[in-house]
Amino acid sequence: MRVRIRFAKMGKVRFTSHRDVARMWERALRRARLPVAQTQGFRPRPKLSFGLALSTGHESLAEYLDVELADPLSEAEVLELPGRLSPELPIGVDVFAAAPLEAGSASLQEAVRSCTWHIEALDLGVEAAQTLVERALAAETLVVARQRKGREVVDDLRPAVLSVSVVEPTPAGVELEAELAVHPRSVRPFELLAALDPALAEGRVRRTAQWTWRDGLRQEPLPLAAGLHLSPPPPAEASTTRRDLPDDRARSRGAGVELVLDR
Repeated sequence: MRVRIRFAKMGKVRFTSHRDVARMWERALRRARLPVAQTQGFRPRPKLSFGLALSTGHESLAEYLDVELADPLSEAEVLELPGRLSPELPIGVDVFAAAPLEAGSASLQEAVRSCTWHIEALDLGVEAAQTLVERALAAETLVVARQRKGREVVDDLRPAVLSVSVVEPTPAGVELEAELAVHPRSVRPFELLAALDPALAEGRVRRTAQWTWRDGLRQEPLPLAAGLHLSPPPPAEASTTRRDLPDDRARSRGAGVELVLDR
């Protein structure tokens, strides 16, 4: 049985690497006493498959993990996984949803076609940002220099820039929302800024969605329950309610993101 999990990576934990996050999950699954299947060989490892790697320093409200279980869980047990796993993870890593995967489902690496990002461009005003966005969307090419296998190459990013818009001003600049393709070649947020204006610098960056296509429809690998929305945490990451874990780390429920349920 395979289970897909959707989680966030927000706040200070954004500075941990993809490898560190994998180790966090191995510990959390072990503490939650889930029957995770193991690889064969001299050094068995839990069978975990992550989605697209998130750059160190970036936040996300839409990270995914596929876990293969040695013993199946009931539907009720799968639905209980967010509440069971979140307390075992560091502050800022919160589980939103879990669901069983159909047999033969494509891997996350294969299935995801694009990502939606919120990108802060530093020292840029709203009007100037709007001008840059309109110019980029009207252009036939967006050429930038990229590093590939240790050498510089020139690429046209325009086919992979699916949409860009100005969201709102921030204390340090302006926030953009962009949908960027990941196949056949991905575009990273800082590369989009370089295509808009080489002088632009990247501030806070947050991935808000990953998108797949199925039966001609765009959808998320694991949608949230109806009426459930996500909002970023407040600037203060501290909490008055903390819970000590066995290894003397502390966790505060709700410190990562706020869940808002429509009424």
